Amino acid sequence: MSDIPVHSKPLVESTATGELLIGGQRLTRLVERAGRTPFYAYDRRLIRSRVAELRETLPAGTKLHYAMKANPFVPLVCFMSQLVDGIDVASAGELNVALNAGADPAEVSFAGPGKSEAELSQAVASGVLINVESQRELRLLASVADRLGIAPRVALRVNPGFELKGSGMKMGGGPKQFGIDEEDIPEALADIRALGLAFEGFHLFAGSQNLRADAVCEAQRQAFALARRLAVHAPAPVRVLNLGGGFGIPYFPGERPLALGPIGENLTQIREQCLREMPEAIMVVELGRYLVGEAGVYVARVVDRKVSRDQIFLITDGGLNHHLSASGNFGQVIRKNFPVAINGKASGQRETVSVVGPLCTPLDLLADRVELPAADIGDLFVVFQSGAYGASASPQAFLGHPPCAELLV
Repeated sequence: MSDIPVHSKPLVESTATGELLIGGQRLTRLVERAGRTPFYAYDRRLIRSRVAELRETLPAGTKLHYAMKANPFVPLVCFMSQLVDGIDVASAGELNVALNAGADPAEVSFAGPGKSEAELSQAVASGVLINVESQRELRLLASVADRLGIAPRVALRVNPGFELKGSGMKMGGGPKQFGIDEEDIPEALADIRALGLAFEGFHLFAGSQNLRADAVCEAQRQAFALARRLAVHAPAPVRVLNLGGGFGIPYFPGERPLALGPIGENLTQIREQCLREMPEAIMVVELGRYLVGEAGVYVARVVDRKVSRDQIFLITDGGLNHHLSASGNFGQVIRKNFPVAINGKASGQRETVSVVGPLCTPLDLLADRVELPAADIGDLFVVFQSGAYGASASPQAFLGHPPCAELLV
């Protein structure tokens, strides 16, 4: 894997000849197991190692939740439910997967704007914590409670006045579709009291994909300070304080891994203060991409090789229909290449190529003008950092090409 810059070198292992090892198995063997290309493969050992690393970093008593939207592959969710303390879902479909995977309903939380009455009914009947995002949801929950005779468990998702600086996606600060503006939270808390709903706490998620420990720490401190101020208006003691996540992984040249040490120290200080001021509150850190993103690869086969006006194109059997993120069409403002490789070619002639998929659109670009070992038809092209926002975040029905496979190894 000498073609991968040190600053973005993936965690995936390889042999001396460049044959990739996923879960200790050679990639060529996994192709036979998958039965076809393209496919995603997720490495259990890397996920388990990442969770263990976080357990050592987070202060005692802090719960670790998996944000399922990062990767809802059912076998992976089943695996995660045994490793983490809870699952965070963002739809009734995800809720069903989490519960069927064995997640404890008491440790499942349901977020997302625009929840339907049917979804809220499912959540109440399931006994999960509902992160309320509007006054409308409160009114619907009161109606559901009357119909089912169950007091809904609720937390308020707060849209704070601050944002997570330097985050890939900002989910707090300014006008947002997520949560209730912090200045409107006291009114929402009064409504919870009047409606007889079971208040449990707050959910504050300011942003995602951040590689700056100082920015993550600042957002955590601000979130805790805001929760303290809002708790004064609460109808019951705060029992759950979800500080969100925002932990990023390196994708592109120049990016370095997030330093966990300062974050652990910061959360320890917050936890100590929380024990003094909100002694019944359990702190939750909610992570998705950080848990699974670096543990996955996307594999496609080179099906054609062509030269157009001196530019070399490798055409593979999969593209943006399977991996929208790698194509740059899932939130990138300026397109950058994910780390990539040609399997089994650690040395030899190198060339600058563009790797494209089979779709009839110029947007179907998986790597643009990257230097790789010279590839032939039949070789395996690999995209690293592909464990999050891959198959489920891509338009697999686009242009009628077959869906990709997924493996947990």
